[in-house]
Amino acid sequence: MSDSPPPPVAAKASQPSPALQLLALAEQAGPDIAEAFQRMQQATHILAHVADGIVVVDFDLRIRWANATFLQWCGGQAVGRGFYEALGAPLSDGEFCPFHSVLACASDGDDSPPVCVTTHLTWRGNRHLEVRITQFQAATASPLFVALCHDTTSVVLKQQKLDALGRAGRELAALDPVQMAELSVPERVDLLRGNIRHLTRDLLHYEVIEIRLLDAESGRLDPLLQEGMIPDAASRVLFARPDGNGVTGFVAATGISHLCPDTLADPLFLPGSSGARSSLTVPLRFADQVVGTFNVESPRPGAFGEEDLQFAEIFSHAVAAALHTLDLLRAEKTSSASQSIDAVNREIVLPVDNILADAGNLLERYLGHDPEVAQRVRDILSNARQIKQSIVRVGEDLAPQPLPSTIRLPPPIALRGIRVLVVDNDDAVRRSAHQFIGRWGGIVETARDGKEAVTMARFSQYDAIVADIRLPDMAGYEIYRVLREAQPNARVILMTGFGYDPGHSLVKARQDGLRHVLYKPFRVDQLRDALNNLRKDPA
Repeated sequence: MSDSPPPPVAAKASQPSPALQLLALAEQAGPDIAEAFQRMQQATHILAHVADGIVVVDFDLRIRWANATFLQWCGGQAVGRGFYEALGAPLSDGEFCPFHSVLACASDGDDSPPVCVTTHLTWRGNRHLEVRITQFQAATASPLFVALCHDTTSVVLKQQKLDALGRAGRELAALDPVQMAELSVPERVDLLRGNIRHLTRDLLHYEVIEIRLLDAESGRLDPLLQEGMIPDAASRVLFARPDGNGVTGFVAATGISHLCPDTLADPLFLPGSSGARSSLTVPLRFADQVVGTFNVESPRPGAFGEEDLQFAEIFSHAVAAALHTLDLLRAEKTSSASQSIDAVNREIVLPVDNILADAGNLLERYLGHDPEVAQRVRDILSNARQIKQSIVRVGEDLAPQPLPSTIRLPPPIALRGIRVLVVDNDDAVRRSAHQFIGRWGGIVETARDGKEAVTMARFSQYDAIVADIRLPDMAGYEIYRVLREAQPNARVILMTGFGYDPGHSLVKARQDGLRHVLYKPFRVDQLRDALNNLRKDPA
């Protein structure tokens, strides 16, 4: 037996892939065929890995070949199956089939360019495809089709969301005037809050939201709606300032939306909800004016993107429009209430003033002579004044209470409770005094001549007396002097028409301390300025 080692066994050669074998055969056939084969391989590789789905379908609508993207959509099983079956998008009976349309159009003439039909399919229930189909020119017994499929789910869903936001915005702003008329202002605001809360959850899928309205006078951002905010944030006082007032103050001051992907790295961010790691804040705009802010937060970093920013800005426009509509309804109700009170005043206040004047004359006559009659006259005076105050209270009850508003009126001056006596022989002037001074919160009584004015000044206290210098029974300087004697602490204001003052009443009164003169026809703001700061400076 030989001790020599066995001869070495030759290593088994690895078999080349089918593609390499085909390439070797192609090279043997010649360089042109080899080059064509390589181009075909490259094209097949590219088609297999493009982001869109590519599929070859035969006349029976069965898949003959599909790239990797399409196979992934179908769960890896597609070749040999029906096109619609593989996608899970079956056609109903009689429904349009784009493959048949391509074939019908292609049969019109051999010389016509390739026909391309584009259709849209819904597959797997909530996915959307744009499919472009052409007939594949191949030497086969039956036609083949090439379908290029582009996933448009994100685009379609975005458009559906935009459409839903548009409808929601129209519904939000389309407040029913009849329904609104039956609701109080707090009830209207609660209704709007509920609608906004519902839409932000169902459409935008935001759980933490905050809406603040800008007070144009103070610059303060008043909370309108807060959901999911911590108590400290909900009660935080914020102003429309770019510094020191968080992202909300910055957005309100600049009108620029702010996307915060990481709250820990944003120096503007102030904690709003527990564990917030990202936020999105957009301005509420109406007629190019910032009227408030809309803010949402999430516990996930980077939870909001540019698409969320677009949705939030669209929604904020709808909210601002709804707030404006609500404000218009409030203003309309305020106007209606004011008109009603004005109508009552036109019919009642001057007769009541006449009762006050007559009762004053009676009181002067019986005072010290008949105590019982004098007391009854005092009761008449008191009851007449209560009638006027009741009218004022009814007007205040009818008028809606103030709320954070997109409509800003000039702030009223501090005239509430100020007592004013207006002396003029013209009924229109006396009515106007009730209308304007009463709206500013003042208590107005009027007299038709100097005698009535002096009598009323003796038995009542006034903060201001506004008297015309051309009364039927007294000249301007005389009325000024006697009213100052009767009411030394009241501000006496004289009124005159433009023209010559033969008695030089104003000159004499100025020498005696007159500081305020109104020239008829005077503007309302001039009357307001003359009555302003009465308690600070009564002279």
